[in-house]
Amino acid sequence: MEDKRILYVSSEVVPYLAENEVSMMSYDVPKMINDQGGQIRIFMPRYGNINERRHQLHEVIRLSGMNLVVNDVDMPLIIKVASIPKERIQVYFIDNDEYFKRKATFSDEEGALFPDNDERAIFFAKGVVETVKKLNWVPDIIHVHGWLAALLPVYMKHYYKNDALFSETKIVSSVYNQSFEGELDKNFSSKIQFDGVPQDAIEALSSPTFENLMKVSVAHSDGVIIASPELSSGLTKFIETSEKPFLPFAPKDAFAEAYTNFYKKLL
Repeated sequence: MEDKRILYVSSEVVPYLAENEVSMMSYDVPKMINDQGGQIRIFMPRYGNINERRHQLHEVIRLSGMNLVVNDVDMPLIIKVASIPKERIQVYFIDNDEYFKRKATFSDEEGALFPDNDERAIFFAKGVVETVKKLNWVPDIIHVHGWLAALLPVYMKHYYKNDALFSETKIVSSVYNQSFEGELDKNFSSKIQFDGVPQDAIEALSSPTFENLMKVSVAHSDGVIIASPELSSGLTKFIETSEKPFLPFAPKDAFAEAYTNFYKKLL
């Protein structure tokens, strides 16, 4: 994978958030490619519970200042950056006071999902792509982790489909068992359609559950990795019958070779 460019887009990454399936793999996989001589970038949201001083985040003025439209409302995009200690891995943070200042990731103190998680997902997807365009850094592969990042394949295949910068880029989605209860905002689908995404491409989001969101993400990806030892039978069957190249679950002691070979098949 030497000199291959891989963009990792994740809803959670250690050491900036607590360890779980998503955050650990969102660190381990980029580190593995970095150690192989690949060129990597990591993007994640800048949640309010990330300690900026401890992790030495700083704003990148030349990348900030753009407005992104979410459901016909202009939302300012702020870009911050930090480096993972000892690894020489740069992490870019998508920030906006309205969406990410609160001191939690996805839900309030009572465990209720934030009502604007759908808009946060839209803002995150568009913010990542617009920032990569400003960096003029063309990834060979974009690898998506976590449900808040799951709209990125949709936007790449529709909203940015005519962008020559990404004409050769392949999109890989890792699907985890880590989900949310209930549904996101009932108008989620119409907010995505506002950006010109056809309704039939996101039909499943008329009922915006975790499983339906992941199905839409898989349908717009070029390759899929089953990243948890156990997925729901519905998601597993959807992936296996999607006609997308997919990689079955690989345990931690075997993922490096499996993921590398999977990337190479897509390139």
